[in-house]
This record gives sequence, structure tokens and C-alpha cells, in this order.
Amino acid sequence: MKKLMIALVALLFTFPMFASAAGGNVHLEKANYDLSDKASLQNGAKLFMNYCFACHSTGHQRYQRVATDLGIPDELMRENLIFTDSKIGDLMHNSMDKKESAKWFGAAPPDLTLEARLRGADWIYTYLHSFYVDESRPFGVNNTVFPDVGMPHVLEELQGISTPTYEVVVDADGIEHKTVVALTSDETGEMSSDEYDQAVLDLVNFLVYAGEPNKLERQSLGIWVLAFLFVLFIVSYLLKKEYWRDIH
Repeated sequence: MKKLMIALVALLFTFPMFASAAGGNVHLEKANYDLSDKASLQNGAKLFMNYCFACHSTGHQRYQRVATDLGIPDELMRENLIFTDSKIGDLMHNSMDKKESAKWFGAAPPDLTLEARLRGADWIYTYLHSFYVDESRPFGVNNTVFPDVGMPHVLEELQGISTPTYEVVVDADGIEHKTVVALTSDETGEMSSDEYDQAVLDLVNFLVYAGEPNKLERQSLGIWVLAFLFVLFIVSYLLKKEYWRDIH
């Protein structure tokens, strides 16, 4: 049992290192999202439903819960953010057939409800900034964060498309590899660079919310729990002193 406990503790301490290693050698940009910003969350939901939902569902969420949490009236939710025949109380599944989508993309697009918890907000934020022209790929684009990505750049009309600058790198075995060292935007998108940054941040904000809708509640409750434990500690300490006074 003792060895098992030691192994579990070691695993807990080493897991974050494995998680960070999963991001590869790419520098991740910081996503300064704010779950208390309802306007950002609403815009993120709009962007997700218009640009992502056709392929990626968030099947562990319900339209009704999203509308309530984000302050969106039910009628507006039905008219503008429900694109299937789903009712507002239904889970947020799209109509894409998984077998067919696997043929089109090489693998069925994953559900994104927990994507921010799996990958991290910084990873998603950087990923959506990192598409570039690559005519060798089926959709004509590649990604520095996710090499040989199987999806198109769905936000291209907003951002435009970037052209890569390559550098030849020689590995330890003496083999040459072409590596992307910089991306240059063609600035043909509907949004300026700052506007696109904010749009991506709003989208990331929504995905962080999707992964844990009660995060702000939990954090607020945690403060009260810590305060209660602090008061309980003081009371327990004073009681201990009182009980031990007669013994000494």
C-alpha cells in the first residue's frame, strides 16, 4: 500500500510535465480570457456556432443552460444560435455524420466541450493564429501548432491567410528539415489584426466556459470554504489549549 501511495504521488507531480510536453516546442501565446465578461462570452458563442459548430459539437452542453448563463434571451437563442431542428432544452449536437466526416477529414471532428480543459486556453488561442498556406495539404493550409492538421482554416475570411518563412534545420542525425520560423499575414481578412485577436479570445473564452460552466461559482465558493476552515482552525486551537490546561 505504501509503495502504491508513493507511485500515485509521483504521478501527480509528473503529470503537469507530460501535459506541457504535449504542446511540443511551439511557444504558446497567452490567452487573457475573462469568464466574467458576458459580452465576450456572447460573441464567442456566436463565433462558435457560425464557424465551428457545423463540424464540432459541444454535446455535453444544453442550449438552455448556455442562454441562461450568458444572458441570452431564449427567443434570440432560438432565432440566431440554433441551426438545427433542436429544441432549446436539447444537448448541442450538430447534424454531421461521423462516418462521412471521417472520410472527408481523415478523422471525425471531435466534440469541443472539454477541449479547453484538455488542450488549455493558450493552446487553442495560439492554434487559431497559426494557420498558413501549404498547397501540399488537402485544404491548402497547415498549422505550426498542429502540423499536418486535417481541418481547413475556418476563420480565414476573418483573419486572411498567412505565408510562412522557412528555415532549414539539421537534426542530430544530419538530416535537413524545413521549419517554419515566421508567418506573414496577407491582411485580406474582414478584421484587422487587433479585431481578430479579440475575436479569437472571445471564442477561447466561450470554450473555457463550455468546459466548466460553474468555474466562477466554484472559485467564489472556494474562498468561503477557506475562510470557514480558517475560523474553524482558530476555534479548534483555542479549544485544544483549554482542554490541555487542566492536564498540564
